[in-house]
This record gives sequence, structure tokens and C-alpha cells, in this order.
Amino acid sequence: MNHQDTDTAFDDLRLVHRGLNGSKEELFRLFERPTPDILRAALRNPALDEAHLLALLRHTGLHPDLFTLLHQQHEPPAGNYQVLFALAQHPEAPPHIVSTLLPRLHLCDLLKLSCLPSIPQDQKVAAERAIIQRIPTQPLGNKLTLAHRGTATIVEALLKEGQPQLVAACLDNPHLKEGAIHQFLASAAATAETISRIARHTRWQHRPELQQAILKNPRTPTIWFTLFLPRLPRSVVQNLAISPRLTPPQKQLVTEALGGKKL
Repeated sequence: MNHQDTDTAFDDLRLVHRGLNGSKEELFRLFERPTPDILRAALRNPALDEAHLLALLRHTGLHPDLFTLLHQQHEPPAGNYQVLFALAQHPEAPPHIVSTLLPRLHLCDLLKLSCLPSIPQDQKVAAERAIIQRIPTQPLGNKLTLAHRGTATIVEALLKEGQPQLVAACLDNPHLKEGAIHQFLASAAATAETISRIARHTRWQHRPELQQAILKNPRTPTIWFTLFLPRLPRSVVQNLAISPRLTPPQKQLVTEALGGKKL
């Protein structure tokens, strides 16, 4: 080993020693350019606290081993909730580590993860899945929060539950896609009340394809046949007339609409 290598090794040992025994201020300086050996030593330093690790996790370009070390350390401060959340939202955190952290996160923080533009798509998808798995056991208040603020995938899952108040909140979400409403209207979860909420909604009521989907549901109230049929092309109304899903009163309204139009 030459003189330069000896100096480098000595410097590394000195930094590890500072990680193990340094003051709070020294730890902040060490975490500006950490190595796995420094972090391993610092995790045993009684001066280490949550603020140090949160500062560390604000950096990018971290060594992959750092994430493993933090994940394996379950004692505070590495086991502190805020540290776990910072680890889960770090854009360089390995997917296998993130997947083990998600069940430990609060619902509101999972929602933040699913919406953060800075994290990789696979982490967002994993957060969405974790949320959707919890939806059945959530109180209505939590579901309404998700309906107002959730991603398209989350809102689509909530819409399928079919609760009128929840459907109303989903319809206001800017991420909701028309295709999700079509699927809902074709499902058994759609009721006269929820169908009417869609038909009255200012964002959705004027879309011709949704109007058609509404009129194909046997649970659609009569008023929507009265309002929508005159707006639809004759060919569409003719298709409705042969739909096997409509009730006799609904078919009668469609037949009357055809008879009242010019060929």
C-alpha cells in the first residue's frame, strides 16, 4: 500500500470514528457525503436523531446500501415514522424496500405518495394498490377524502362501491375518466339515485355517449328519457329500442320518441 492509499484509509477510519462518536453538528456535516460505513457507525451514535436522517434522505445520488441499512434498522430514530415516510418517498428507494414500508404508512401519506410527481411510476402504482386494498375497511369520511383527492385509479375503485355520497364526490374529481363512468353505469352498482347524479352533473350531463349509457340502464328514471331522447340521433334511438336491458315502460318512451321524429 502506497502513502496515498494509507492516507485515504486513515481518512476513512477517521470519518467512521466521527460517525460513531461525533456531535450532532458533525453528523450533519458527515451526512452531506455519507458512505455505508459512516451510516453504519452513525446509527450507533447516541447523538443521532430524526433530523439527521431526514436531512440525509433529502439528498439524491445516495449509495444503494444506505437504503438497506436504514430499512434494517428498526430502532429510533431510523424506525421513526417520519423517517420511514421519507424513505418510502425517496425517488431512489429500491422497490422491494418501498413495498415493505407501504403497509406501515398512514392512508393520508399513501395518498401523498400516489400523487407526488417526483417519485417513479412503480412507486405511485404500489401506493395506489395499498390504498385500494384498504378501501373496504375505511369509514365514509376517509373514502370521501380519497374521492376528492385521489388519482384516476383510486377514484375508479371508489366509484364501484356505488354509495350515492361517494359517487357524487368521485364525479367532482378532475382525474376521473369517462370510461370509468361507463363501466359504473353498466354495473349492478348503479342505482336510480346514482344514475341521476351523473345525469345532472354539469361536467358529464352533456356527453352524448354517457347519455346513451344512462338510457341503456333499466334503473334509469323516466325523466332522463324525456330529456335525453330528443337530443340523440335517430340511429342511436333505434338501437335503444332493441336493447334487451330496457324495461317495458322505458321501451315505450323510446318508441314514442321514434314515432315523433321525421324519417
